[in-house]
Amino acid sequence: MTLLNPYFGEFGGMYVPQILIPALFELEKNFVAAQEDISFQKKFYDLLKNYAGRPTPLTLCNNLTQGTKTRIYLKREDLLHGGAHKTNQVLGQAMLALRMKKKEIIAETGAGQHGVATAIACALLNLKCRIYMGFKDIERQSTNVFRMQLMGAKVISVKNGSGTLKDACNEALRDWSKSYKTSYYMIGTAAGPHPYPTMVREFQRMIGTETKKQILEKENRLPDSIIACIGGGSNAIGIFSDFMDDKVNLIGVEPAGQGIHTGKHGAPLKHGRTGIYFGMKSYLMQDKEGQIKESWSISAGLDFPSVGPEHAWLSSINRAQYVSITDEEAINAFLILCKKEGIIPALESSHALAYALKLMKKNPYKEQLFVVNLSGRGDKDIFTVNNILEKKEKYNESISRNV
Repeated sequence: MTLLNPYFGEFGGMYVPQILIPALFELEKNFVAAQEDISFQKKFYDLLKNYAGRPTPLTLCNNLTQGTKTRIYLKREDLLHGGAHKTNQVLGQAMLALRMKKKEIIAETGAGQHGVATAIACALLNLKCRIYMGFKDIERQSTNVFRMQLMGAKVISVKNGSGTLKDACNEALRDWSKSYKTSYYMIGTAAGPHPYPTMVREFQRMIGTETKKQILEKENRLPDSIIACIGGGSNAIGIFSDFMDDKVNLIGVEPAGQGIHTGKHGAPLKHGRTGIYFGMKSYLMQDKEGQIKESWSISAGLDFPSVGPEHAWLSSINRAQYVSITDEEAINAFLILCKKEGIIPALESSHALAYALKLMKKNPYKEQLFVVNLSGRGDKDIFTVNNILEKKEKYNESISRNV
């Protein structure tokens, strides 16, 4: 029997090989005990404050919104040590691993943000670390691969399937099935079998708690909407968590990739159906036979064919709204934030910003207050964006020559 409810409505659960059930029970038992352990919590929040750099600022965009009555704030998780919100929860999970007397960490990563955060925590707490990453993601996130290696992590290239996060997750879970007695599997998002979705949410909850306090101090009211990008959904569930009972629109932005109609997207919440994958029941991108389809996004961190079960539940009860943004719209938002505010956002976060800008342009004279969770910084994405801009420039030159 589990100590916590493993389901969110019909979603969630523990759909893993029988051999891993005792390991998940052990993890849940230690997580529950740690949540009630004052010394654990004190050390966790000390690391967040004095090592990772919390609280992160809430920044008003003064230039983006000129000529409109919209006010957009950015929750600056990009300024956290490691460059993304991922550092929050890996510190909590690394402390859990030590509590469980595990010496080795297994992780998977797509954009490399979770991989970098895991390498940071393992270096700090003297844990061995191996990180699975798809070969395609290794190519497009080479700077993050080097950062992981600099901090002592072993990065294992996954050549199966599409070479993206989906395949890295499968390999990491396969490794854990063989080594769970000595290793700890550090999942990077609010997905996977129970208790990971609950655990990751609780280790990311401070994003929402800080945001509520900061926006009340600055505006003396809650925002109309909280907007966050959705891959597995950890940054979104972190900032949503403190606003669940408030009259605030919660908006998750999935990647529409090259367009929903092309099939090359990563939007299972609105364009998938219920199934079992990665140890959980949730919405999946799947074909008629139930096989998992390949996802697509310019953003490696959103290139995932499923989503955390709590988001599936929030969608099913209409508490949160889920929309999508194309690669092109995300890149435009990336460039606008660079030029207007001097901030280089991660391509993941650019999806959330793009939707906020879309809402602003739709009703420019409506007084509206948005908070966008800027979940990561975009240093890792500058070469990807540069390649796209160069190709676009060459294409335009070709068109001009032929006119």
